[in-house]
Amino acid sequence: MQDSEGQWLLLIHQIPPKPDYFRVKIWRRLQRLGAVAIKNSVYVLPKNEQTQEDFQWVLREIVEGGGEATLCEARFVDGLSDGEVEGLFQTARSLDYDEIAVEARRLAAMPKGKIKDDQSAQIETDLVKLKRRLAEVVAIDFFGARGREVVDGLISGIEARMYEKRSGTPAKKSATLALSELKDKTWVTRKGIYVDRMASAWFVGRFIDRDARFKFVPAKGYKPLPGELRFDMFEADYTHEGDRCTFEVLMERIGFNDTALIPIAEIVHDIDLKDSKFARQETLGIERLIAGICMAQKDDEARLARGAAVFDDLYEYFKRKRN
Repeated sequence: MQDSEGQWLLLIHQIPPKPDYFRVKIWRRLQRLGAVAIKNSVYVLPKNEQTQEDFQWVLREIVEGGGEATLCEARFVDGLSDGEVEGLFQTARSLDYDEIAVEARRLAAMPKGKIKDDQSAQIETDLVKLKRRLAEVVAIDFFGARGREVVDGLISGIEARMYEKRSGTPAKKSATLALSELKDKTWVTRKGIYVDRMASAWFVGRFIDRDARFKFVPAKGYKPLPGELRFDMFEADYTHEGDRCTFEVLMERIGFNDTALIPIAEIVHDIDLKDSKFARQETLGIERLIAGICMAQKDDEARLARGAAVFDDLYEYFKRKRN
């Protein structure tokens, strides 16, 4: 028998038209909780003890302000699917990460060479605010939206440059393993793979270990097991560094100089970071192809197989084109 308990919480409310500020106040409160609207005045959160308590406080505030509100558990039986609701959360958080990335790129464009003390102090202040904003978004990123790794990489790059400017010495780079030590490993990344994780897994399977195993896990809370290497996820062995995507980091740290891989890395970079750094003419078409794979394939193994075929063909194209 199917479990009848709902996995979602719905807050259904009606707020008096006046005063205007009260409606805005409640809307902002719901935004800070990470709730998304599925209809006018109907907001949803994934069900757990914290989100239930959060919604209860908002309900109380609405009622005390003269409005009406109901909190209920729900299962989506028809119309919206659970996957579509998760997609609403992922879209909302991806937009948040994109906004943070814009500010991070502004900070990353600090002057080269020595900077004045007041400039350094302002960058430090802005960086603290940026990291606080990132922490707030991560706390309400319930389903591992795309974009966190991009921001983490940009912020780590800013911190490395600030360290270099203060100390006059280069920041330490992440250690890597010899190619022989990367074989017979399980490569772990978060579920819902997209272009950078597809390309990175393809690179591992084609150039590092033909027998590599891949494992797809939730974005939060995973503890690696012996023999596992994480990539393109928080605190991974291989992930974004500065303004470089995971694919670029893998190539650099493994020491691959195959020129046919360079345009692929540039395409993956521009799709993943959305900064048009390389502006290759092939990027838009590949972006739409990857998006189509993700729309058609919900299973990560299937996405990986389809993505690997795309990158195999791209590699063959660029390999022959240079000759």
